[in-house]
Amino acid sequence: EGEETFSPSELSIAAALALTSEIPREAAILELEQRGQKRILFGNDMEKFEKDIIRSCRLLRVRADRKALRRKKEYIELRSGRPPMFWIPLRVHAVWERMEVKLACTVLASPPPHVTWYKNGVRIDPRLAAAGKYKIKNKFGMLTLDISRCSVEDSAEYSVEVKNQYGEAYSFATVLVRKYYGQESGFDSEIYRSEEADFAFPLKPLFSREKEPFTLSCYFSSDLLEHQRDVTWFRDGELLHNSARRELKYQDWEASLTVSCAYKEDEGFYTIRVPSLDGYKEQTTYVFVRDAAAETAGAPGSPLNVKCHDVNKDCLILSWVAPSDNGGSPILGYYIERCVAGSEDWVPCNDKPVKTCRYPVLGLAEGQTYQFRVKAANNEGISHPSKTSDPVTTYDPSKDKRLTVIPYDDGRTIEIFKDDLEGHIKIPLPPTNVHASEVREDYVALAWDEPDPRGKEPLTYYVEKSIVGSNSWQTVNLDMPVNSPRFALFDLVKGKSYRFRVRTVNKYGISEPSLPSELSFLPGEKQVPFHATLPPPSQVLAFRDTKTSVVLQWDKLKDGLEPLGYYIYCQETGTEEWQTVNNKPVTCNEFTVPGLKPGKEYVFCVKSVSEAGLSESSPETDPIVVRPAIACPSAPRGFVLLNCGKANMTIGWKPPKHKGGTKILGYFLDQHDTSELDCNLEEGHLYEFRACAVNVAGVGEVSEPSDLFKCEEWTMPEPGPPYDVKCTEVRDSSLKLHWEAPLYLGAGPVTGYYVDMCEEGSEEWKQINKQPVAPTHMKVSDLETGKCYVFRVRALNKAGIGPPSLPSDPVVAKTKPGTNEIELGVDEEGFIYMAFEAPEKNDSSEFIWSKDYEGPPDADRVQIEEKGNKSKLILKDPSEKDLGTYSVEVTDVDDDISASCTLTKEDLDKLLKRSHEIRNPLIKLISGWNVDVLEKGEVRLWLEVEKLSPNAELHLIFNDKELTSTPTHKINFVKGKGLVELIIQNFCDDDKGMYTAQLKDGKAKNQFTLALMDECKWKFRIKYRLPCSVESFLEIKCIWDPDFLIVDFKQATNLSKDTSFQWFFNKKARAGGAFDPQTGMGTLPIKKLTKADEGQYKAVVSDDRGEDYTQLDLTKGGKITFLSFILLALSATPLKIQPTEEGIKIYTDVKYYTDYMKTTWYHKEKQLESRDRLKAGSTMNQIWLHILDPTDADKGKYTLELFDGNNSHKLSTDLSGQGKLSQQYRQMNEIYLSCFPRFFQIMGSDSSLLYLSWSCGSTLCLTCCISGDPYPEITWLKNEKVIVFKDRYKMDVKGTVVTITIEKVCNEDTGKYSIYVKNKYGSETGQVTISVYKHGEIPAGLEEEEVPRGTIMKKPK
Repeated sequence: EGEETFSPSELSIAAALALTSEIPREAAILELEQRGQKRILFGNDMEKFEKDIIRSCRLLRVRADRKALRRKKEYIELRSGRPPMFWIPLRVHAVWERMEVKLACTVLASPPPHVTWYKNGVRIDPRLAAAGKYKIKNKFGMLTLDISRCSVEDSAEYSVEVKNQYGEAYSFATVLVRKYYGQESGFDSEIYRSEEADFAFPLKPLFSREKEPFTLSCYFSSDLLEHQRDVTWFRDGELLHNSARRELKYQDWEASLTVSCAYKEDEGFYTIRVPSLDGYKEQTTYVFVRDAAAETAGAPGSPLNVKCHDVNKDCLILSWVAPSDNGGSPILGYYIERCVAGSEDWVPCNDKPVKTCRYPVLGLAEGQTYQFRVKAANNEGISHPSKTSDPVTTYDPSKDKRLTVIPYDDGRTIEIFKDDLEGHIKIPLPPTNVHASEVREDYVALAWDEPDPRGKEPLTYYVEKSIVGSNSWQTVNLDMPVNSPRFALFDLVKGKSYRFRVRTVNKYGISEPSLPSELSFLPGEKQVPFHATLPPPSQVLAFRDTKTSVVLQWDKLKDGLEPLGYYIYCQETGTEEWQTVNNKPVTCNEFTVPGLKPGKEYVFCVKSVSEAGLSESSPETDPIVVRPAIACPSAPRGFVLLNCGKANMTIGWKPPKHKGGTKILGYFLDQHDTSELDCNLEEGHLYEFRACAVNVAGVGEVSEPSDLFKCEEWTMPEPGPPYDVKCTEVRDSSLKLHWEAPLYLGAGPVTGYYVDMCEEGSEEWKQINKQPVAPTHMKVSDLETGKCYVFRVRALNKAGIGPPSLPSDPVVAKTKPGTNEIELGVDEEGFIYMAFEAPEKNDSSEFIWSKDYEGPPDADRVQIEEKGNKSKLILKDPSEKDLGTYSVEVTDVDDDISASCTLTKEDLDKLLKRSHEIRNPLIKLISGWNVDVLEKGEVRLWLEVEKLSPNAELHLIFNDKELTSTPTHKINFVKGKGLVELIIQNFCDDDKGMYTAQLKDGKAKNQFTLALMDECKWKFRIKYRLPCSVESFLEIKCIWDPDFLIVDFKQATNLSKDTSFQWFFNKKARAGGAFDPQTGMGTLPIKKLTKADEGQYKAVVSDDRGEDYTQLDLTKGGKITFLSFILLALSATPLKIQPTEEGIKIYTDVKYYTDYMKTTWYHKEKQLESRDRLKAGSTMNQIWLHILDPTDADKGKYTLELFDGNNSHKLSTDLSGQGKLSQQYRQMNEIYLSCFPRFFQIMGSDSSLLYLSWSCGSTLCLTCCISGDPYPEITWLKNEKVIVFKDRYKMDVKGTVVTITIEKVCNEDTGKYSIYVKNKYGSETGQVTISVYKHGEIPAGLEEEEVPRGTIMKKPK
């Protein structure tokens, strides 16, 4: 028989019959072999002959079966054949314009008929119509024709023709498409009464971060109609669905996409698509996913897009994309980890970092499901792991090829494995097609085909390698047989060429080697690898886009190079750090970079991304300032008639909402007479107007026609409407409203204005001001934050209130992000200025300054400077004439940019003071005047200031006369250290007086005065010029027993054997002293110190040549204070802690008490000062610190420092961990506090320490308030000496008010005054320093510096 054509099902049945006949034969052979019998063939020719016979038999059987099936098929078709007929015909449709219509019918026919659709007798071909206009379907006899977006032209007669070999049939229907003319048409369609929802706002770029959630929301103008509810989201063109990490929902006019845990793979272009009658509406934006914060500073970002390729039984290829951020240092490689799906047990796959972004993973288990992740590493550390790959199961990919599935008997199948038919194969054949599928810098991947036939037994493989030129072959996987026809070799020698071959192994043995592969060359260290990084793109250009974005374009790579994508980087001009723009490569060559700072200058570069990593950076773009691109303006709006005469009309309108990023140059205005085409205005005619704006980009859109205005002369007595109502300085609860006066005044001038307000969407207007305002501006306050308001203005004259103005644009009472206020300050030159920085600004924008909203400030009084986005208004000669409100506004921008500030008298005084300090700077004092006595009796007066320049000057004034350096009065001025020093050789009464150091260093200057009036202020000995002399002062030496005291002097010189020594106490000789002529040391022990030991101690050495002496003042105000410190330090007990009702008390008990004890408290090494919650004081035998209302911040180490004149003695305790304190002492503490003496006020100030200046000849009163129970003792001191109240000094006590009066103040009254109050419960001290100047001498200024106890001290300059 000749060759015939059969269907696939016929061939399957025939093959099944042929194979089923062979299966028993193969089974019989297998049974004979199992019984130990052998089937012997006589040579290869006999075996070949047997195969030919089997093949011929099979072919004859197949042909016979085909013939039988064909006859059966013809018989069935002959019985079942029938002509087509319409079970359900087409029906007539009437629809509205822009709707969809579906024509449907049902046909019965056998065999299935050929279907053709016609419109008015013309065949419909969807390929020739508009895209998506027609959709034709034929499914199980259901015929449909979908016509989308119907128009009037679609009204026609439609028909469908069905035809087969048994006959044909037709069905007809008419479609009527109606145009909607509104309610006048007599039928108000629901679809037209419900407007389709549109996007309320454009989608904005979203910035998220790895491992953090983000939500992308899209808002609609109204609720979506039923046919719009099928909202879809796409990322980079891929349709998104709900998942474990992603939720899509629509609710309350908002469609949202939420990702619970973001990865860099989630970055990309997101598109929302909403169906509409015209097709669909969509918006697109970009979502950025930043790298998570690195665990190690400088570590790179995480890799992304981890994918598995070429999956086999025990291996696969893993690929990923390099991160955009390398952390500041090159990426050294990548570490790969795997885990079994469902577990968290991550196992490393490589010991050494992989340099490329592709790696073969070996040693996997067949049938196991794995997940992978990758980490990047550089010199600083290792990145976060990437997002895990999708689960992948290892399997044998050739299994499907070896399996034959034969369908039969209504869905049943027969599965035949080729392995079962090759059971006679014992020793395996070698593989074929051995080749290197991948050659990388780190590895070579081999692939081969399995032997055919392969046999029934499982196969493994051994791989051998050989260097070209060598005849030796080396097996590379003896320890790890390969189960898949894939293998990767690592650690090959770079620069060498290799050949490879493979052997097959099963349980019966090993095959011969395969044919060697082609040459595989590994590039050397200095050679370019096969997979080197790609070159960077060229011609990177930046263009202006919006106020926060820039458009980048670049040329794609040439020579057929296809990168994985591109990374973009930006840098703000003036900085050194490059910022990553995108963390997922973009495949396009144009990208909009959002999120930039308005008005700032940037440069950009681009890198190519490949499996080898990132390319070098492209050349930088030219610097570009972030500003909106210049475009044509939008249309004007809001036309209003402002004035009208018999043949003239004044028309006003609102400027375009979008000015196009530049200045509006003018407008074109068109007029239209509704009754005639005449261009001239005629009284009584109705006119409508339209306009368009012009800028440098061109002519903008034409506005919609205005309302009809009648040309009729206005004669009404009320004024016309104000116009140009606008809002500036919009903040959370206030704004500034401006308008222009009406052009038509009516019967008289305008006397005021009323402002009305309503919320947007409401028609209920509310008058804001009860009384009319005269100016054309008004501040509106007490607005509700976030609400949208509309304003209008009405003018008032003597005849009444005129018509309202055109409503303002809606404005939301909310401070916009990035809003700046006017900065008020003093610059480096001492000029007072007001500065404003605009968040955005166009090339044509200007800063318009105004004072009191009445126009620009007086040019003679101010100077305006502009630089970039900042404008600065400088007051030339600040005075009270400059007080007022200053406002600034930026022109030619779409959004309002304005601000204002009010310069008050208080502000001006502060600024003038600051200006004076800058223009007349003061030299900073480090250490004030000090008085020292040197070893030889010289007196050293010195002070220290900050370091001075070599050009600094010093003038030392003594009693109004300038001193010069002499041998007896030596002046040292060390400029580099800021040291001023005066050494007086022989101090006498003539050296007493006022010493003033006047310093000048450039503009900086200062002066410091020392009142050296009383010798008790300093202590030095008067050295007699005698043959024998005392070379040291008397000193106090204490031993461990504080009751025992030794007064001694170190050395007497120039002694002779006749020199005598004698101690005197209060000018009387005192016994008990000791003197050693050999050492010249004298001592006087005092075993028990009592009040009787207070007085003057004197040591005298004398002989026939003369005498010399030294003395020690142990009286009140003398060294008795020093003595008290020593006794206090030695008798103080360790610090104790006592809870009180108000807090915690830390104290020490002392054996000796004196009024002159001085102590310092520290907390955590920081000196404490008395304030509201910390009180320090002392009682008769106790020194304490009281902490009121303690908190956790009060815990820590507390230290009490006692200074004995030479050394510091410290007592410490730790308040940490004290927990809640007992309340048992509250009642006692209340009584104690009520009795403790209190010091309230001195000189009318809240501060307890002040510096004051006074004029000579005046009367000075110092007043303070005290309290205590019992009433405390009061002592006034001057320079630490008790004041005797007589002559010019008087004290008055009236209840709690204590006053000291000094009459006829003179220079001698200069000094430090203090009041000391005490009772049996404690003591308190207040201080004030008085500087007396001659009449007319006013201090140059006051400076503030920190003084003890946290007060502010004002000191004369």
